[in-house]
Amino acid sequence: MGMPAYKTEEVKKNEKRKKEFPHIYVILAVMIGLMALATYVIPAGEYERVESPDGREMIDPASYKRVEQTPVDILGLLTAVPKGMTEAAPIIVFTFVIGGAFAVLRKASVIELGVRLLADQFRNKPVFVTPVLIFVFSGISCFIGTPELSIVYVPVILPLLLSLGYDRMTAAAIALCGTIAGFTSALTNPFTVGTSQMISGLPLYSGMGYRAVIFVVVTAIAAVYVLKYAEKIRAHPEKSLTGKEAVEPVPAFKAGGRVKWAGIAALGLFAGLIGCVIYFRWDMLTMAGYFLALGIIPAYIAGMNSRDIAESFNEGFKEVLVGAMICGIARAAAVVMADGQIMDTIVYGLSHAVSQLPSYLTVTAMLFTQMLFNFFVPSGSGQALIMMPIMAPLADIVGITRQTAILAFQFGDGFSNIVFPTSGYFMATLAISRIAWNKWLRFILPLFCLWMGAAVLFLMFANAVGWS
Repeated sequence: MGMPAYKTEEVKKNEKRKKEFPHIYVILAVMIGLMALATYVIPAGEYERVESPDGREMIDPASYKRVEQTPVDILGLLTAVPKGMTEAAPIIVFTFVIGGAFAVLRKASVIELGVRLLADQFRNKPVFVTPVLIFVFSGISCFIGTPELSIVYVPVILPLLLSLGYDRMTAAAIALCGTIAGFTSALTNPFTVGTSQMISGLPLYSGMGYRAVIFVVVTAIAAVYVLKYAEKIRAHPEKSLTGKEAVEPVPAFKAGGRVKWAGIAALGLFAGLIGCVIYFRWDMLTMAGYFLALGIIPAYIAGMNSRDIAESFNEGFKEVLVGAMICGIARAAAVVMADGQIMDTIVYGLSHAVSQLPSYLTVTAMLFTQMLFNFFVPSGSGQALIMMPIMAPLADIVGITRQTAILAFQFGDGFSNIVFPTSGYFMATLAISRIAWNKWLRFILPLFCLWMGAAVLFLMFANAVGWS
């Protein structure tokens, strides 16, 4: 007896389930498990820690030594996630607070006002919305070094982009590609450029002219690439990587006087945030505290009462819950390597391999070494404190300027932040955008290759002219 020509709903559901990409929690769990297995294979070792010029802990590059093996057992593997949550507390708190703050601003109609103003500006020229937003987000990130703000940008710009005929992938791409272009080419990013230059003994934010050129080129590459995809989707919605979207016009909205003043207050507070991060070098927790004010003050100006504000924060917390969880789980991989004492061994091995190359290849090898290490330590300032004490003297030995070595660090740390699933804020942004990691890879890999090609050319030129 043959099989029926039709398929039951249950069979269809089972087939669909088989084709689905693994949940991000599963992907991260596999990676954490692989890191645990690596602690049984990679020799344990450690560097001595000393105080950096700004009072933080960094490694002594001449102090590496082998230590007794401490492989991570089952209990260590199970506790890695809770420990990761603890270590990633600042970014988890930051994620929750900005989610809550922007939910409050939405409830106060401040976000709706902003979307309406943008819609009015771009209604008859939607082709400009993508490059304009990418350059704005890149400009903010290059000064204050907070690509985590991409978590905020997506829910703000998504209604506008859908109303103009684009999709969720376009919104995520504008937010992620814009912020990471600025973060990587950073003019005054205190977390990467500032920390690296202090460790390397260079004047703070020196070399800004060359990095400004890099900023324009890298951001332009992103803008053109994303614009090409966005316009294809606007013309042919069926080609969207995230499926067809409900395209609805932005509803009519008339802002009252209090909402307009609330919007002005929100813009002023955001401008103050940029200035304070640059001048005072605020950390993540300080910015989180500031975002509380950024949400509450405009809400009161708009006429919201305290109960509505509190309930709006709760709604925002729910919206970013998965993203915040991902930040902590992704951190668990670094926890496993630290507990197994293989992190410093990996650093030592990478730096030793790079030192064997001639100078014109060393600068490129530094780039890919930093990119590889970023998989394990997706933190710009953390990576600077670990790697730059090694890379700075290594640059002196092989005849590369320290400024060029820092640029290699920027490129290696930056671009891969929106590729590697161990990057917490990146995966959180995808979660908020409801985009699977494999679909994002299909979109981003061609741009990533373009960026890396540009990075190699910029580094080779810097090395050839002895940029300092």
